[in-house]
Amino acid sequence: MPRKNEPTERQCAVTREVQPVSSLIRFVLDPEGQVVPDLKRTLPGRGVWVTATMESVAAAEKCRKKVFGRGFKSEALIETGLADRVDALLQRVALQALSMTRKAGELVTGYAKVEAALRRDAVVGLIHASDAAGDGIRKLAAVAAGREELANGCQIVRLFDSTQLDLALGRSNVIHAALLAGQASENFLARVRDMERFRGYSAASDEQSNA
Repeated sequence: MPRKNEPTERQCAVTREVQPVSSLIRFVLDPEGQVVPDLKRTLPGRGVWVTATMESVAAAEKCRKKVFGRGFKSEALIETGLADRVDALLQRVALQALSMTRKAGELVTGYAKVEAALRRDAVVGLIHASDAAGDGIRKLAAVAAGREELANGCQIVRLFDSTQLDLALGRSNVIHAALLAGQASENFLARVRDMERFRGYSAASDEQSNA
């Protein structure tokens, strides 16, 4: 969130379009003059704002002198692979947020428990490992479709493989999980949307591939 009295919109240094800060990534220079992403938009110093997509960040790196040199009004050093580093950082932040949902008691794991939660609880999201079998995904989708309040309001997350889910949750063999209504779950889903926007990813394509 922008700090008090700060603008809620900024101009992308690549496209020159004015956008909400939530749709942009702020970059700053570290003490060594390296360009680093400031996802929380709180680091000190001059910021350069770039549309929060992999394509735009890659374009900013390619035109580093025009984008970052001009924006910072000084030499800006960039290690190759800026877009990949931003993607990895977004993923790490999302997995940290997922861990918080477990600590907040807003996460249910295991096929049977997820199925039960879909039948009785306020579920706001379903997580399926990217390497999950399509049959289990289809069966849980059918259960969710049976509840009118979940049919259009349950976000599907398929960005992480089972190993990543295991590490984030401190458990083994996490394939399916349900997010229960609560602030921690909403924060995690917001981080997921950041990742999806950055990658140009759509969960709908995964659902179609498992139909």
